[in-house]
Formats: sequence, structure tokens, C-alpha cells
Amino acid sequence: MNQIENKEKVIYLDNAATTRMSEEVKEAMNPYLEEKFGNASTMYGYGEKSRQAMEKARKTIADTLEAKPSEIFFTSGGSESDNWAVKCIAGEYKHKGKHIITSKIEHHAILNSCKYLEELGYEVTYLDVDEYGMVSPEAVYRAIREDTTLITIMFGNNEVGTIEPVFSIGKIAREKNVLFHTDAVQAYAQVPISVRYYPVDLLSASAHKFHGPKGVGFLYIREGVKIPSFIHGGSQEKGKRAGTENIAGIVGMGKAAEITAKNMRTGMYRETMLRNYLIEKIMHEIPDVRVNGHRTKRLPGNVSVSFRGVDGASLLILLDEDGICASGGSACNTGESRISYVIKELGVPEDYAAGTVRMTLCRDTRRADIDAAVESLKRNIERLRD
Repeated sequence: MNQIENKEKVIYLDNAATTRMSEEVKEAMNPYLEEKFGNASTMYGYGEKSRQAMEKARKTIADTLEAKPSEIFFTSGGSESDNWAVKCIAGEYKHKGKHIITSKIEHHAILNSCKYLEELGYEVTYLDVDEYGMVSPEAVYRAIREDTTLITIMFGNNEVGTIEPVFSIGKIAREKNVLFHTDAVQAYAQVPISVRYYPVDLLSASAHKFHGPKGVGFLYIREGVKIPSFIHGGSQEKGKRAGTENIAGIVGMGKAAEITAKNMRTGMYRETMLRNYLIEKIMHEIPDVRVNGHRTKRLPGNVSVSFRGVDGASLLILLDEDGICASGGSACNTGESRISYVIKELGVPEDYAAGTVRMTLCRDTRRADIDAAVESLKRNIERLRD
């Protein structure tokens, strides 16, 4: 029997892929899965209770961003939010121009949306990144043209954890009167984000990345930004996102956001300390290894490392046999190329790149988990290198 089936032996280090839903979130959701099942668009009491719960969650999420509740729109998750932001802004402002700026290491929800727009006649500039996965604000500035309508740069990279210079890029966008979207799916609830401080016009997030339920997320749309409907039908979400609302999911996301915001500072510090401990332990105990991404300007729980002369897929299988859950990169791309496009863009040498492993921590991760994971890595890498 694979040890993954024995929950007591599992060490889960793939929290960038998804997180365990917390008990508090489950408890908050349960009434809306059972007795409080009313449709929020109806006029009777059951519907009113659902509507009130939904608006409470909207305000909670808005407060975490220092935004207005009216600027939060519920979606099915990060990919929908990204698609809505990119495709609909492009369509709404095509009278101004059909040029978009992004980076080469964005999530595929962004990259494939941009490719779709290219098929419709839009022009997309894909910016290079440096060896840490950092986008240069100067490169963004140089790429802006008279017909540029949107800049979309992620807040924190999902594979290597590098935090992008969002403030500087947003400031440039404002000065040039270009809308700025950031995919904050990995960063929201990992680091403090205030839309009063960061000059962003649109921001995407997804509940299952911060101990909430799957299948629900949101798009922040700054007041005054014109954006058309992405899903047509009823009048839900001010007529911009039709379909009966996922009340239980929205309530769960609101609760998850509340819990995370309350513990943000202590959680960041703890995960950063554990992350650094994991990196230092790997570097000290395993030879021929390199860390991917920026060493300090990175998400608190993200560790991406590449081991020379090791097949990453084989290593992940051996880790799984030891009850260690890790990944080679984005969970959305498992089974594709052995070497991630993000790792390639960072210029990681091929003999290292093929042996890339991503381990991502959360508030449940313990020091003993890290010790066990490194011991498994050490033993299995020695085995693969023999």
C-alpha cells in the first residue's frame, strides 16, 4: 500500500497546489450546505439569509485588501478571474489599442488568455525575467506604447516564489494611464496586500490557496474601471457574472480570509523561518543543488530547488513512497514537459533543471516535517545518483 493512503505518515509540502480546508471553514460552510440552502437572488427569508451571508463575506474580503465591498466580485477561482480580467479588459478598451504587456513566467491562465487574444489580432509583449524570475519595471516602462491597454504581472510566482515589483510596475501603469492587473492567487493571504498602497486596478485570488474551499475565488475591480460581463445570464454580481451564487463556497472563502488576515504577521514570520530552515538544511546536507527564485523577495512558504544529475519525476515518486507530497512545479502542468517553462526562463542549467522540486509550506507545517523531508530527499537523491 502506498504510504499516501496512511494519513498519519503523510507530510504535505505542496500547499501552492492546494491547501487543506480548515475546520473553522467547514463549520462556517455547513449551515449553507444543509438548512440555509436558499438562493440569494430570491425574495423570501431563506434567500435573504444567503444574501446576507454572501455580503458579509464580501465585506470581510474587501477589508483584507482595504478595498470597498462593491469592488469584490465572486468567481469560480483564479483561472476564471484571470480570464475575465485579461479578455474583458482587452475587449472593453480595444478602441484605444490592442497591445498587452505580460511576462514569460505567468500562470497559464494568463499566458493562454493572451494567446487567445493574439488569435483575435491583439499584440502581446512577453517580458523576459532575470535569473531570479524578477520582472524589471524599466522593461515594463520601455514596452508601453500608445496602444497599450493592459499590463498583467503576477504578484508572486507560483513555481519559484519570487515576489514581483508590483508597486513600481503599478506606479508606471498609473503614470502612463494603462490598466494594471495582478494575479495574486499565490500571494493573497501569504503577504499583506492593500489596494490603497499597491496601485493595481484588478487582482485575482482563489480560496483553496488559503485553506478555503475549491471552486471559488474573486476578482477585485477598482471602482471606475469599466469591464464587461464574462458570463452572461442573470443579474448576479451586478450583472457582471451570471449564475446562482455558490453561497457555501463564498462563506467558506470569507471565513478563510478572516482567519488568515488575523494571523498574517505571525504566520508570515513562522513560514519564513521554516522556509529558510528548509533551504539551509538542503544546501548543507545535499551537494550539487541550487535554489530557484529570489532568496529574500519570495513568498514565505515557497522553496524551489534543483538537484544536479537527478530526474525530478523519479525523485517525486520516491518521495511519495516515503509519504512526502511535493511537486516539480505548477500542479496545472503535471505530465507536460519534464522541465518547467518558468525554470527555463530563469536560465537554470539543464543538468539541474531536470531535477527541480517545489516544496511549499503552510501554517500546519512543522519543523519535524522538514527534517523528515530532507532526510528522504538526501537518501533518494543518493540512490538516483548512484
